[in-house]
Amino acid sequence: MKTLPKLTLLAAALTLATPLLAQTAAAPRPIKAVVITMFSPEAEGWVKPFKLDERIPVPGLFPDHPAIQCNTDDVCLLTTGMGHANAAASTLALTLDPRFDFTRTWFLIAGIAGLDPQQGTLGTAAWARWLIDFGIAHEIDAREMPRGWSTGYYGLLTKGPGEKPKFEYRTEAARLDEALLQKALALTRGLPLADSPEAAAYRAKYKEPAARAKPQVTQCDTLGGDTWWHGHRLGAHARDWSKLLSDGQATYCTTQQEDNATYNALERAAAAGKVDLKRLAVLRAGSNFDRPHPGQTAHASLTASHSGQTGGFMPALQNLQTVGGTLVRDIVANWPQWREGVPKP
Repeated sequence: MKTLPKLTLLAAALTLATPLLAQTAAAPRPIKAVVITMFSPEAEGWVKPFKLDERIPVPGLFPDHPAIQCNTDDVCLLTTGMGHANAAASTLALTLDPRFDFTRTWFLIAGIAGLDPQQGTLGTAAWARWLIDFGIAHEIDAREMPRGWSTGYYGLLTKGPGEKPKFEYRTEAARLDEALLQKALALTRGLPLADSPEAAAYRAKYKEPAARAKPQVTQCDTLGGDTWWHGHRLGAHARDWSKLLSDGQATYCTTQQEDNATYNALERAAAAGKVDLKRLAVLRAGSNFDRPHPGQTAHASLTASHSGQTGGFMPALQNLQTVGGTLVRDIVANWPQWREGVPKP
């Protein structure tokens, strides 16, 4: 058998390796904005308006959504999967991917949520200042809790309700960048929002003025936990818990599953020098109320939320794109300013 000269073999090896080396050595793609959604209905409304035609598979993403979707303006959409675990795993997988440069990227969490009727109505779009974790706590069944307690939920390693716990997990509460929050509010406050006849009829059953009003853009804070809770008593605890963990600063407004987990993943990526944690905005839109109207049980209210009887699901989805999309479009249109930070008024 004829033996090839060593130089010929070396040349052949270099020829095969060149495309791989070029791919590895290519500069990471800078991304202007990443919209983070949790499940398909939240994601679908972004694809056509932003022409997110490029699909890029990313190792480690949720199996039902294994690729991000991007456009020629370097805006991308991530769908994490629902819940704390999926949100954290997907977000970290994307931000650690060496093919992308996220160091100047603006991140927008845009998802539906349950809503406190004291703070808004179906379709209301709320920008968050505080992210509060609702799941890190002790729980004693209400039928067995000490006499005189208002709730069986209380802080870890504390003696009872009302005592602020030590933040052992470091994910219990987070405050977002104020400059970005104020810019988002300035850009979007007063935008006309979607509504529906079904939502109007349903909200009329509530007594709270905010619940009976039409949807609008507002600022109030969000509470995250994987349990789909419901009712007046748990709602009262949600308000108190938000105040307790924020030293009185947070106003509970929306309830969802993922935001503290997504924040924590971005915090880890920031520690690795991959992202700027100040470049995160959180927008939640109310698809249902978190407690019943007069004459309705908590179970009936929760069932109405699941079955779409509230009429708030579609307006909430539309308003996420209307409000969040306004911020993203401004970032792209004024990129030289946004690249350096939040533009001054």
